[in-house]
Amino acid sequence: MSGRDDAAFRTKGEEQTVKAGVCAQEKETAHAWERNIRRVTPYVPGEQPVGDRLVKLNTNENPYPPAPGVRAALAAMDTADLRKYPDPTASRLVNALAGYYGLSPEQVFVGVGSDDVLAMAFLTFFNSEKPLLFPDVTYSFYPVWAELFGIPYETCPLDEDFAIDPRNYDRSNGGVIFPNPNAPTGRLMPLVQVEDILRHNQDVVVVVDEAYIDFGGESALPLLKRYENLLIVRTFSKSRAMAGMRIGYAFGAPKLIRAMQDIKYSYNSYTMNLPSILAGEAALKDEAYFKETVGKIVATRERAKKRLAGLGFTFPDSMANFLFLRHKTVRADELYKALRARQIYVRYFTGPRLKDYLRVTVGTDEEMELLYCFLEEYLGAPV
Repeated sequence: MSGRDDAAFRTKGEEQTVKAGVCAQEKETAHAWERNIRRVTPYVPGEQPVGDRLVKLNTNENPYPPAPGVRAALAAMDTADLRKYPDPTASRLVNALAGYYGLSPEQVFVGVGSDDVLAMAFLTFFNSEKPLLFPDVTYSFYPVWAELFGIPYETCPLDEDFAIDPRNYDRSNGGVIFPNPNAPTGRLMPLVQVEDILRHNQDVVVVVDEAYIDFGGESALPLLKRYENLLIVRTFSKSRAMAGMRIGYAFGAPKLIRAMQDIKYSYNSYTMNLPSILAGEAALKDEAYFKETVGKIVATRERAKKRLAGLGFTFPDSMANFLFLRHKTVRADELYKALRARQIYVRYFTGPRLKDYLRVTVGTDEEMELLYCFLEEYLGAPV
């Protein structure tokens, strides 16, 4: 029987075995592309609840509107210009920032929020086989970027009072980054300690994330004159009340800024949209309004420290626009759920050193009063 079809002589069981094998092979082939997907544990942003009757104290937004000039600048914008690509250099905003802070335009970089600026810094400067160093309790986007970009990293533990110990950064590394004030703790590092870290790490880039510096403390800006490896990152989202516009910026030596621009233009040239450029420029012109709103937040924060301490809360001495709270008897997760049920939104983290704490943004006096009244009722203690 030469040339016979072998399949015709298989038993029913053999036929099923062959079909199963073919199906398994096809299934494996069909999903082979999944092996090439880059997988990371993503950053989880704060919840953005919708509604009129809620108290939103969970994402460190400014409770006051932007400067009046921002509205005027947007109203005067010629919408016909939106048909064109924006200026890739964002020169109007760069020049405005340089003039405001007494720098040259070559020392300024802008991006779509400080997250964009920080991501560009990670891509540009942290390419060593040695580990990037940052605190173990800090902005939770840092490990996400490190994993996404394949950057080795190690965390340095905060002390029992949640303070950064500069001595932890006196070792071989591929770069250093930390917020000042730190998040989510609000702890401020004195400028002398910031310089101590810089002095011991002059062979790598040191990034100081100053998202909250306007609410208290001394900026590292004067250190730019002495350290070419220093990059300072800031944002319009907090003190400038413009989180919705997504404006971030960085200061550094011209060599650092040029390197970041090379990466930016290799990735996306037109990152800063025209309304953001115009609104950011306008915001910098109203210094009186800026100082007024920041002053309100700081005053409310200091009153909140006294009120919350009286309710049994402990916290690091925050110099940001939020407080990092722990109650002496009530679990943080239980308090978080109770607040949420009352439409008062705060931030709860589940990390090993964070699970007993809530981060509460400083709102208006009226919003904070609603928080105090709820806590008085829930805790059964007078405010």
